[in-house]
Amino acid sequence: MKLKSLMLGAAAVATATTAQAADLPVAPEPVDYVRVCDAYGARFYYIPGTETCLRVGGRVRTQFIANNVLSNGNWSNRDSDGYGWRSQAWLYLDARTATEFGTLRAYASMSQRVQNAVEIMDLDKAYIQWGGLTAGYATSNFDIYTGQTFMGVVTRDWSDTTTNQIAYTAAFGNGLSATIALEDRSHRESGTYGGTRAPDLVAALGISQGWGSAQLSGALHQVYPSAAFNGINPGNGEDELGWAIGAGASINLPMINSGSNIFFQGFYADGALSYTGNAAGVTDFVISAASGNATTNSGYSLSAGAYIQATTTIGLALDGSYAHYDNAGTAGDATRWAIDGSVVWEPVSGFQMGADIGYSDTEWDNIADTDELLFGVRMQRTF
Repeated sequence: MKLKSLMLGAAAVATATTAQAADLPVAPEPVDYVRVCDAYGARFYYIPGTETCLRVGGRVRTQFIANNVLSNGNWSNRDSDGYGWRSQAWLYLDARTATEFGTLRAYASMSQRVQNAVEIMDLDKAYIQWGGLTAGYATSNFDIYTGQTFMGVVTRDWSDTTTNQIAYTAAFGNGLSATIALEDRSHRESGTYGGTRAPDLVAALGISQGWGSAQLSGALHQVYPSAAFNGINPGNGEDELGWAIGAGASINLPMINSGSNIFFQGFYADGALSYTGNAAGVTDFVISAASGNATTNSGYSLSAGAYIQATTTIGLALDGSYAHYDNAGTAGDATRWAIDGSVVWEPVSGFQMGADIGYSDTEWDNIADTDELLFGVRMQRTF
């Protein structure tokens, strides 16, 4: 009887203990929630478990361009493409972390495109920024404005180059800044160059305020011909110093509509014609058959453009440029001008449809002139 009582009592105690244990709170598994990061603008989020803010974006585009529809252009040549049809997708990654020395940023932009059945993978940009330091593949610090039109179906005469570089930018307040950079010479070669020896030295002074922005640019470029330039052995002139200068300004036009603006810019170069745009393709230098010495070619380009936000959803743009080159080569001097205009409709934020038409004419002293007329349409979504 006592044993039976003890067993019943033990069972009761065990039941009560189990019930109390079930009522105890259980700590939940840790969960990393995505937090909004508002330190660097819209659409940044903290990477879970870190203090790094990340923005992920992209773009999808499809476009059709009728190539050189003039009588002496692609349409008159059976073996030339009369149109280019391209679809392209971009991925943008922007990671930023606050440090005691300034923001540490890593940016990458890459794309994949298919045009007329040919697939190409592109690395558009890839660089690291820390405070005022920039290192990687980015837009040249010499460049100022690269056009207003939606597509830019013809090349205008200004510098628009992405290049490997290391640069430092100092900000002085009130929108004033100065940049000094070393940039890869390989992206600035026009002619038969030898192997790389020295990068280009680029400097820029800029200001950005409520009225708009302006910039002065300068560059030094090593002119280093190949050991055998068209069968000629260069003499004492094989190593020359090319240079370029440029200036430009963009002025806002709020009296027309928010977003409307005009820009003007001009460039001059000697032995570094890429810094003017050089869409004519004049070489940086010519080698004398008699002495083997190099003679640098020079030239300038002038350009302007306007963007008018005609309505809340329709934008109008026009770009034009003129360039002239003093060329010691057999083709003689070259003159080129180009004009491009577009209209774009944005019915929904980030979604655009537009059309673009452009014409260019290149005239040479001693060879036949060339001209281009192109027309294109594009549909694009940016997110």
